[in-house]
Amino acid sequence: MATGGGKMESKKRKRDGKVDQKPKGGKNQVPGKVAGKPQKAQEKGFKKEKHMAIKTEKKEPKSAKERRLASKEMTELRKKKRKPNYNLERELALLWEKMRCHGVSKEDRSKFVSEALRKMGGKFMEIAGSHVSARVLQTCIKYCTQEEKDKVFDALRPHFLTLARKKYAVHLVKKLLDSASKKQFEWFVSSLHGQVASLLRHSVGAAVVEHVYHLAKGSQKRSLLVEMYSTELQLFKDLTKTNSARLLDIIAKLGLQKSSVLQHMTQVIQPLLEKGIVDYSIVHTAIIEYLTIADKTSAMDVIRQLISQTEGSASSDETEVTPNLPKKLKNKSKRLAQPLFVRMMHNRDGLKIAVLCVKHGTAKDRKKIIKSMKGHVRKLALDQYGSLLLICILSIVDDTKLMNKIIMQEIKKALNDLVHDKNGRRPLLQLLHPNCSRYLSPDDLACINYTVPSIISQGEELAETDVSTDEGQKASVEGKKDPSLRRSELLLDSGLGEGLIEACTENVGALLRSNFGREVIYEVAIGGADKILQPLSNKVHTLYEAIASLAAVPKGTDTEEEHVFENFHSSRTIRKLVLDSSEFASVLWKVSLEGKTEMWAQGHSSKVILAFLESSDSKTRDLAKSEVQHLIDTGVLKEPGKN
Repeated sequence: MATGGGKMESKKRKRDGKVDQKPKGGKNQVPGKVAGKPQKAQEKGFKKEKHMAIKTEKKEPKSAKERRLASKEMTELRKKKRKPNYNLERELALLWEKMRCHGVSKEDRSKFVSEALRKMGGKFMEIAGSHVSARVLQTCIKYCTQEEKDKVFDALRPHFLTLARKKYAVHLVKKLLDSASKKQFEWFVSSLHGQVASLLRHSVGAAVVEHVYHLAKGSQKRSLLVEMYSTELQLFKDLTKTNSARLLDIIAKLGLQKSSVLQHMTQVIQPLLEKGIVDYSIVHTAIIEYLTIADKTSAMDVIRQLISQTEGSASSDETEVTPNLPKKLKNKSKRLAQPLFVRMMHNRDGLKIAVLCVKHGTAKDRKKIIKSMKGHVRKLALDQYGSLLLICILSIVDDTKLMNKIIMQEIKKALNDLVHDKNGRRPLLQLLHPNCSRYLSPDDLACINYTVPSIISQGEELAETDVSTDEGQKASVEGKKDPSLRRSELLLDSGLGEGLIEACTENVGALLRSNFGREVIYEVAIGGADKILQPLSNKVHTLYEAIASLAAVPKGTDTEEEHVFENFHSSRTIRKLVLDSSEFASVLWKVSLEGKTEMWAQGHSSKVILAFLESSDSKTRDLAKSEVQHLIDTGVLKEPGKN
């Protein structure tokens, strides 16, 4: 029994001893952690983290310079991984900096160019698509020999259509076309066959087609243009060889179906309008030709699309609310806020389309057009074609309150610039003397009066509808308001007439001596056509006195400018005023000529004196008859009408 009891006690002591034993982890065991293998893994993790921390401490740059160098090294490594030709591009960039300097000699530049082309050998296609190296290749094309240009052209020839769609390579393609030989250019034009419409739909490729269109001759232009007319012309190259570019003539000559041509052109033009690709002259010509054959509905749809703003564009109010935008983004948002046709105003076809939009747009459309011009009136007035668009608007739009609020106010602010400018004076002269052939050429008048037969009938039908029709839906080629009443409201009610007289009075000497300004001051001085400035006769009389005072300056006075009687432009302008305005002639005679005619009897000034005898007004002739007749009798002056 004792033995059995001893064994039991011994087992109990062992069991109790195991409970009292310290765990294998030792005295530093973290409470709550399981002993054994997990504890070892944790210790290894601590050691690894400590090792990495020490390693990081050793490699981390301490100074700002070391941090910059480390960042630069990292950037270089990333670029090398991303760009397979990174080292080559660096070498080319260094050569580029040397070859494009203005002070480098021709011999040294030729060496740098040859070396750069040698390094590019076999990699022209890869180089052409890179942002930096494409510029290097452009500079090489600019300065290299013709043999080297031909080598690059031949190397890139199979890839031109691909390069024409790339953002950076497109400039290289243009550069190669500028320096291409006649044979090379003809090859490029022929390579575009069947691709014109698709390239125009591409935002980058369209610029290449436009560049080729400008460089091309008549037959080459026609071959590019007619591809947009029909599927048959796109498929069969021989059909594009026609002597006429007018679509109606091509349809008649080749026997094409008008409906299929119209359908094809709709498929070509519609994506261009949706994407806003309307800046190119080839597109303008295509739209004009489309409108000549389109039915009323299709033509009006195109016009409304051109009037409406581009998709996603910002309004003018939004651009004013965000003045902190960068200048580039601000200009882009303003450009997008304008109707599409405003961006077409840099050639005659674009102007014709804009005129159609104004003439055949509804009253609401015209309001939208005028509002979109806010802040751009001065720029339009100074532009060759923009000034003609303003003339069209001033002659057609009946909403003179809106016109005075936007257009006339901006014209008033820019009067001093407009009266001296060749283009800027034309809207002013249109109000003073409408459609005068002295100020508008036959081509200008043809553009202003341009219209399309199918849309004219549309306007006539709408004009004959019931008066109760919504005013915003009516369209008419000409305004309903009496033209003389419209002119009066624009000139007098807006205060433009008064401002114009004041501007002429303040700048009387400069305007009289100016080739362009003299026409403005002449029209203002005679009161405009139909004496429209008659209500402002007192202010016009002030202008007469200013001209006469300037003419009264003694001859031979030491001044930098010629006397107004001796200057070519001013002497002829004053002569015309004497012939056409008896009131002006009376003021001029009394202030500056009475008793002084003998002094002005020679040179350009003699024409002014003889004008008093040539005048159709008896009062004007009587003023100077005795004094001037004496000069004729003594042989100082030649009698009018005799050589």
